[in-house]
Amino acid sequence: MTEALRLTLRDSKAARWGALGIISITMFAGYFLTDVMSPLKPMLESEFAWSSTNYGIFTSAYGWLNVFLGMLIFGGIILDKMGVRFTGIMSSGIMVLGAGIKYWAITNPTLVTDTTFGIHTHVFMAAVGFAIFGVGVEIAGITVSKIIVKWFKGKEMALAMGMQMAVARLGTMLAIAAPVPLATYFSSVHTQVVNGELVEKMGPSVSAPIAFAFVLLVIGFITFFIYVSMDKKLDASLAESNGTDNEEPFKFSDIGRIVTNKGFWLIAVLCVLFYSSVFPFIKYASDLMVNKYGLDQNLAGIIPSLLPLGTLFLTPLFGGVYDKKGKGATMMIIGAVLILLVHSVFSLPILNYWFVAVVLVIILGIALSLVPSAMWPSVPKIIPENQLGTAFSLIFWIQNWGLMGIPLLIGYVLDQSNPEVALAKANGTTVPLYDYTNPMLIFAGLGFLAIIVGLLLKMEDKKKGYGLELPNIQK
Repeated sequence: MTEALRLTLRDSKAARWGALGIISITMFAGYFLTDVMSPLKPMLESEFAWSSTNYGIFTSAYGWLNVFLGMLIFGGIILDKMGVRFTGIMSSGIMVLGAGIKYWAITNPTLVTDTTFGIHTHVFMAAVGFAIFGVGVEIAGITVSKIIVKWFKGKEMALAMGMQMAVARLGTMLAIAAPVPLATYFSSVHTQVVNGELVEKMGPSVSAPIAFAFVLLVIGFITFFIYVSMDKKLDASLAESNGTDNEEPFKFSDIGRIVTNKGFWLIAVLCVLFYSSVFPFIKYASDLMVNKYGLDQNLAGIIPSLLPLGTLFLTPLFGGVYDKKGKGATMMIIGAVLILLVHSVFSLPILNYWFVAVVLVIILGIALSLVPSAMWPSVPKIIPENQLGTAFSLIFWIQNWGLMGIPLLIGYVLDQSNPEVALAKANGTTVPLYDYTNPMLIFAGLGFLAIIVGLLLKMEDKKKGYGLELPNIQK
């Protein structure tokens, strides 16, 4: 009888997995909007006369506010001070706001004639919306991570994180495969400047996929209110059973403890190197398939969509392995090795066959499953739970430097490596193909550095005894 009284809501499998399912809807919608423009790069160039640099500026805007204004760090502090319910609703609302601005910018034809801070206003305002959305989705990400720790600590935590990431990756997969068919099904009038004159033309509706993403975000915002009611019941059950954690509340001095932790920094650097070699690649992957492998634009998103498809099954699988067997640091190192292998082959001016691209994307999907399924469940082993929101936010903030800088770098390198493309666009002649060798070498270099950091993390774990190589499930 006494043992029964100690049970809490998170001891119910149905309750904790139900809570996970609800919050995963919000992240699914967020990941869809994050990459919805990726397969549309050729359309942005043809319909709005964007350059690769313009696209790089827009893509890099995801991290503007998070990096330069530290909004993500403030979000982590708010999370530790105010809790998951308040922060989750706040971040979901910010995502909806940013998506609305992005949709307005893309659908406003008058913006193509103006410039703001030296950037085409059409590009700039779309980037502003994306930047605001980036604040919301990143804070939502750290909130969901802390929610999973709250419900699954001492249980199937890595599997739960893997399942949540799998659902989110489903959003990425849909964002790669669906936008071009959606855009071509609908149509709209676009205004662009050609040889100094305004020209109106009928073409695919670039805004249609963004409108669909906006609707998904509103649904995700509403579903988070359902989670709020479950979280209140969890807190009540913890109070009744005296099962609340006896940890001190978060203090600002805890930030100093986090940033002086060597294990924290190794995880953070590994994170930025790994994600900077994968997510910016996804944003250029469809364009790579057109230029290197000769695929039709309408089919170019199919091969990159295999990347998140594989993670749907592999991320939970690897998370379950970590829960039961451990070897988290080893899994991260193997994933980094795969990153180096894949991008090195992509950089070669040979093997330009579509089936080679399929194999490489599948291997990259394995890496995208291995590293996150081990990395995120490892953070609670290094950082106390009352500091997790701030720790996650600092890691995400560091990650955002890469997510902001690498896409901008890739766009710049593409234009500088292919000056004949810009010249052809300016003259209105047939546009030649981009050479993607240099961008792929940059991605490969990030993978090489990730291997080194992974080895250092394994050494630090052995020295400090974090338990990264040990199972998560407490027996």
